[in-house]
Amino acid sequence: MAETTKADTTKADSTAAPVPAPAATPKPAAAGAGAAAKPIKKPKPSARHGGSAKAARRKTRKKKSQIQARRKKEFTYRGHTMEELLKMPLADIIELLPARARRSFIRGLNSEQESFVNRLKSSEGPVRTHRREIFILPSFVGKTVSVYNGKEFQSVEIKPEMIGHSLGEFALTRKAVNHSGLGVGATRSSKFMPLK
Repeated sequence: MAETTKADTTKADSTAAPVPAPAATPKPAAAGAGAAAKPIKKPKPSARHGGSAKAARRKTRKKKSQIQARRKKEFTYRGHTMEELLKMPLADIIELLPARARRSFIRGLNSEQESFVNRLKSSEGPVRTHRREIFILPSFVGKTVSVYNGKEFQSVEIKPEMIGHSLGEFALTRKAVNHSGLGVGATRSSKFMPLK
């Protein structure tokens, strides 16, 4: 019974209408030459690098991961370059600062703060100060300030990224704690530790 079905299906296939061949698409002619130009095929990654496709993928990944020389990005503060900030009047710079710094400058500087700002603008070398609360302006950039941290004066070189921050943020008053080992008697096992 199975044999008859196979024969019937082969007969049905032979009697079926022939499938028409797909229509040939016209090839674009080369400009001026009149001959048909073949599209240029891009070689496979394996053919380009010589070897297996896996090796080719590895090589392309390695090439992408290599550090390339990056162009240094120009510094901007709230969309303004350093040159624009230095040309701006103080009132316009104050508007760009964060709220706390803005409020401090709007209220006005006291006599000690004003004397520090004047000394910093006029001096070439580092300026010592106890005024940790003064916020950094664009005119301070490039100067060196020795800020008191409660024990000593820490030298801080002012960079463009520091604009809007206070001087005290860059002269830390606390030191990182380095814990030593456990003391004798701190744990049960330390009672039996030999003392050196």
